[in-house]
Amino acid sequence: MRATLVASWRVTWASSAALVAATLFAGANPLEAHPGVGIVMDRQGNVFYTDLAQVWRIAPDGSRSIAVKNVHTHELCLDAEGNLYGEHLWYEGEKIDRWGYRVWRLGVDGKLQDVIPAQEGFRKNYSFVRDAAGNMYWSEGDGPVEIRKRAPDGVITTVGKCASCRGGGWMAATPQGAVLFLDLDDLRRMAPDGVLSTVAKHLQSRSLTQLQVGDRHLVMGIWTDRDGNAYVAVYGARQVKRIDRAGQVKIVASSSIPWSPTGGLVADNGDLWLLEYSLTNDARVRRIRKDGSEKIF
Repeated sequence: MRATLVASWRVTWASSAALVAATLFAGANPLEAHPGVGIVMDRQGNVFYTDLAQVWRIAPDGSRSIAVKNVHTHELCLDAEGNLYGEHLWYEGEKIDRWGYRVWRLGVDGKLQDVIPAQEGFRKNYSFVRDAAGNMYWSEGDGPVEIRKRAPDGVITTVGKCASCRGGGWMAATPQGAVLFLDLDDLRRMAPDGVLSTVAKHLQSRSLTQLQVGDRHLVMGIWTDRDGNAYVAVYGARQVKRIDRAGQVKIVASSSIPWSPTGGLVADNGDLWLLEYSLTNDARVRRIRKDGSEKIF
């Protein structure tokens, strides 16, 4: 039954979360489950990241504390005011075979409240991929793929379609509203006017230490920097690849065994922050400064 269910899931932001939770909550080997990608930095320099059990805060002075307790979220995002958003996803066991979720917001005032109250099923028409104007983006379909947008007033529109896409994976949005998304191992870009382009092809690879990683999770988190470069966490190879505006691909970071990158960000000062998970699904954050010095949190 579980294999049939997994085979039928569609690779969208919602189904990616479902796949993770299915393997985790069904008692599967932790090595079979893929980790979270959520890591963000606010204007004050606080870094928030998920370890799938809670959300942590790394303060500018390097001190670490729990920001949100007891939440199973794979993604995080910040709005223009600095409020932090995530979800809590749960599975009630094979006997009931029922999923549930809620979406929460941690305000800049420190208050935690639900944006979407606890309910059965998975998120629809709500995502953590957002641009500077607060528009949300997600993909629908496993080939062809349709990129959808929900404006702050709730109006949902179609940005564009990719008839040749083989599946929609992890996504990111630039501040200006361009959407970067994975089409299996290719990185695609959907402009705000719907024009589709290919940023880079064949980004996935696999090391001998990552043989447990499924094909759809070889490449995970996507992010950009202020210069317009795109980055992908190649979870299957323990590498971070940067794609510049000319489409040139370069490995800019590698993780040591047993760690592998799943998400990241580039701070305004150029520091590269990586969310890394181990083979046993523990999480940590690594900061790489422009001078090459590193620190583990």
